[in-house]
Amino acid sequence: MLTVYNCIIHEHDLRLVALAALICGISSSSAIILLRHIDRSTNRNRYAWLTIAAASTGFGIWATHFIAMLAFSPGIPNAYNTELSVLSLAAAIVLTFAGMWIATLRGGIDHYLVGGAVLGAGIAAMHYTGMAAFEVQGRIVWNQLLVAVSLLAGITLAALALLVVLRRPSTLGTICAAVLLTLAICTLHFVAMAAVSIFPDSSIEISQYTIEPVSQAFAAAAASLVILVLSAAALWIDLRFRRHKVEAERMHGLANAAIEGLIVCDGTRIVSANDSIAALTGISANALNAMRLGDLFGERTASNMAEFDGQAQEAELRSRDGTTIPVELIARSIDYCGKPHSVVAVRDIRERKKAEQEILRLAHFDPLTGLANRRSFSGRLDAEIAAVDRGGRGGHLALLLLDLDRFKEVNDIFGHAAGDAMLQKVARCASSALRHGQMLARLGGDEFAVIAPNLPDPQAAGRIAQAVLAAMREENRLSAGGGLMSASIGIALYPLDADDQAALISHCDTALYRAKAEGKDTYRYFEASMGAEARDKRVMEHDLRQAVARNEFRLVYQPQKEISTGKMIGFEALIRWRHPERGDVPPAVFIPVAEDSGAIVQIGDWVMATACEEAARWKNPLTIAVNVSAVQLHNPNFSRKVHEVLLRSGLAPGRLELEITETALVKDMPRALATLRQVKALGVRVAMDDFGTGYSSLSNLRAFPFDKIKIDGSFIKSVDSNGQVAAIVRAVLGLGRGLGLPVLAEGVETLGELKFLDAEACEIGQGYYLGRPSPIETFGELTGVTAPVIQDEDARHRSGSILMLEPAAALRSA
Repeated sequence: MLTVYNCIIHEHDLRLVALAALICGISSSSAIILLRHIDRSTNRNRYAWLTIAAASTGFGIWATHFIAMLAFSPGIPNAYNTELSVLSLAAAIVLTFAGMWIATLRGGIDHYLVGGAVLGAGIAAMHYTGMAAFEVQGRIVWNQLLVAVSLLAGITLAALALLVVLRRPSTLGTICAAVLLTLAICTLHFVAMAAVSIFPDSSIEISQYTIEPVSQAFAAAAASLVILVLSAAALWIDLRFRRHKVEAERMHGLANAAIEGLIVCDGTRIVSANDSIAALTGISANALNAMRLGDLFGERTASNMAEFDGQAQEAELRSRDGTTIPVELIARSIDYCGKPHSVVAVRDIRERKKAEQEILRLAHFDPLTGLANRRSFSGRLDAEIAAVDRGGRGGHLALLLLDLDRFKEVNDIFGHAAGDAMLQKVARCASSALRHGQMLARLGGDEFAVIAPNLPDPQAAGRIAQAVLAAMREENRLSAGGGLMSASIGIALYPLDADDQAALISHCDTALYRAKAEGKDTYRYFEASMGAEARDKRVMEHDLRQAVARNEFRLVYQPQKEISTGKMIGFEALIRWRHPERGDVPPAVFIPVAEDSGAIVQIGDWVMATACEEAARWKNPLTIAVNVSAVQLHNPNFSRKVHEVLLRSGLAPGRLELEITETALVKDMPRALATLRQVKALGVRVAMDDFGTGYSSLSNLRAFPFDKIKIDGSFIKSVDSNGQVAAIVRAVLGLGRGLGLPVLAEGVETLGELKFLDAEACEIGQGYYLGRPSPIETFGELTGVTAPVIQDEDARHRSGSILMLEPAAALRSA
């Protein structure tokens, strides 16, 4: 190898050798970097980059050779053959292409080594073809051993270079491979040059078409540098594109993780779309990338996209099948691959729209029957009234209110499911009886309303009511076992009966209650007299709520006595109302109004408290009986109020007797039973009032903890002369004896009635014959409280002292 050393030191210009080595190193580094790039390229770009790499590497090897040849000084004239020089360049490029193609064809050491060997063969082919192009005045003699060494070194080092860089790609591997490839080129060149011996021969002439060595070397160097620069530029562009592609893929991966659709736009051109928007539209992501925003959302929405940056806007998305999907768009600006782009979030709002429609439906329609609800009814009625006022509607506007008869019984007996089914049947029947433009609404519970505009005459409203009732009757006829569906209907006309919506509804409601009071399953028109009654009732309701505070109520007390002995056992407290304008209002008039309005609770609490406080002052421990309404009984706090009254008044619980009708029990029997047991636990006595009327049931006597039975006064009247009434009273008295309950007969007004009750062993009596209801002062001798002196006979008569006969004395005198 000393020959190689002598060749480099003594036969070459070291400065040009260094330049050749530099170009070789740059070329080798470029080749290795391009080779790694080729290995990572897709099939579509692989051959393009193979061509670029082969051209730049081939030119680099070729330039290295000719610059090194320029450094060689044979000392005699020399030149280069053009055709062979070009052929050497072609050999370098072709074999480099083949070697890199084999090495990157598929992974494996064998491919790496074979490809590297081919690349080394290309270096050798280029060198020896180039040497063939070398013309000199002399004979060239080759040292075959050094030629073989040069081939072996070049091919081996080139194979190792490709093995290192492709087997485990890394920065260090790239550097090592570049060094090995540089050594392959330089070793092959200088060992091969050492194998050359030139013997001068003046007889050999150089062709006139050859190129000067300096010109060829500089041309090769310039071409190689241009190729290398272009390769570096292409490589930089590709690497930048790859970075952008990697960034785009990363962002696309992140976008695909989003549930919402995401679109990246350059202006209005779509450059990227995630899988969610592809699934939403039914258009593939690749196809979306070739579309514009206007193709999906319309040109108007696409052009205005930049104006609602960060703000949500609803739009219609066009899907693949041509249908539109309601979506919400939110657009924002982002930096995408180094350029400003817009990203549009597309949110599917079909479910939200569906929910909004359902909410809207629930806000305006009844969910059970599907009819318009109270809100829609009110709006429609306002609109119809306004149309009449504007003169835009001819004819009459009628309002019909329907209330089902015995609907509570259906719920109580058959359950709420049967009640709901009945409401749906009513909705179908009533709807079938209406014409176009007439509206049926469910106002709540079992109450319905019909708005009938533009009627030719007032009687047309009655015909509508008749049709609705007829449809219900037909439905009952067709039902298995007959149906219970019927309704009462009230009718009011605008503007004949009212001048605004509130008055129209109020008057229609008044007519409805008149229909219920007159037999149900019928209809009634509003009449002015009904309005007067309704107004009078509302005024009375208002006055009743103020009566307790104004001290307009007072109590009178009616004696209760043992019939056989005449012994006084107690009183029943009865309420009286003296109105400042109406005068004395009978209880039969104001008590029902108080119960309907709810004022009975306040009034009943006052009666109980006043009666207990009065009884607590009596020296004689007589009982005090107080009537309790159904509204009071079903109040959850009733037993607590009774307890508070007893504690506040100091009355012994055993002296208080609460009188309760069976009608009050049937409203809610479980609650009534629980309340009565709580009252009984306080020590208070409970009497069944008005037995024989209303919902008389022997099971109630067994289920509820009664202490006494009170026979209604309607059965006592003429009991001594009417055989049927007498039989009923005997049966009740026998029932009381069988159950061990004392029986009190109300309404004893004649001596004959008293004698009958005594003969039938009735224990207790109450009535005008035994004592009229009077202020408690009248009974001072009985209560043990000194009574005021009554001055005149008329006052004594009014107080009820006359005809207060002792039952035993009356019986004896008879």
